[in-house]
Amino acid sequence: MKPTLKIFILACISLMAIALFLFYDIGTNWDYVLPRRTYKVLAIVLTGAAIAFSTVIFQTITSNRILTPSIIGLDSLYMLIQTFLIFAFGSTSFIALNKNLNFMLSVLLMVMFAVVLYRFLFKGEGRNIYFLLLVGIVFGTLFGSLSTFMQVLIDPNEFMMVQDRMFASFNNVNTDLLMLTIVLLIGIAVYVSRFLKFLDVLFLGKEHAINLGVPYNHVVQRLLIVMAILVSISTALVGPITFLGLLVANITYEFMKTYQHKYILLASIFISVIALVGGQFIVERVFTFSTTLSVIINFIGGVYFIYLLLRESKSWSK
Repeated sequence: MKPTLKIFILACISLMAIALFLFYDIGTNWDYVLPRRTYKVLAIVLTGAAIAFSTVIFQTITSNRILTPSIIGLDSLYMLIQTFLIFAFGSTSFIALNKNLNFMLSVLLMVMFAVVLYRFLFKGEGRNIYFLLLVGIVFGTLFGSLSTFMQVLIDPNEFMMVQDRMFASFNNVNTDLLMLTIVLLIGIAVYVSRFLKFLDVLFLGKEHAINLGVPYNHVVQRLLIVMAILVSISTALVGPITFLGLLVANITYEFMKTYQHKYILLASIFISVIALVGGQFIVERVFTFSTTLSVIINFIGGVYFIYLLLRESKSWSK
């Protein structure tokens, strides 16, 4: 089956899933229900596109299908920011309650962290992407420990507000954030289009990419910063979804059977949308909001991650 036909099939499934989510049991109050569901689906599509795109880029740069952008600590930094805002200003403060200000502050701090981390670490000789990953893991552990420390100290009622942000939620979507996110994603798409021609070569590794004429450090630094911005947007918009990128990217590789990123990126976005829309539909219709979308995805993704590790260990033993 040709890659274009596979993408067409995924696009059709995505549209059917979205239509099912929008119109299933809509009732007579469709003029009230439909706009709310539309905003929710739009948030799902934006989040799925950002996570899928950033994960595929990250795995291409690292030449590793098990790593995800969360390994550099951006999810932990987001939780540290949210916990610190409650810890320092309280749950009733303007900076904690204003979604627009919270969103912009979270994205700004996470992007600043990524820019500082990437720009300074790549200046040293012998400091490659794996050194960057090691530093990212250290920062992620540090941010997680600081968040836990502050969560223990704050009032239990305020901790409940922090706990709500520890899981992805599409139930309370701010339309102003959606418009801002769309503008940011369009700008990123235009900027990244100039680097797409290098992705197929980057997947071969650093040495092969340099030998084939790719300006490796220049391209990798900018793609990593773009990846960090995408993760920042998706995390600040709905909250952390740890295993979604890993699950979507590896399913895409298995389904598409190609290394051409012009197909992989589109397919990963459609698969991500299908997973998120289907997961949210199950949360609302099957579990009746008794659980969250991130719990379902992280459970399936965690099982799939263990499967990948076992498969890799068998290949290494051979």
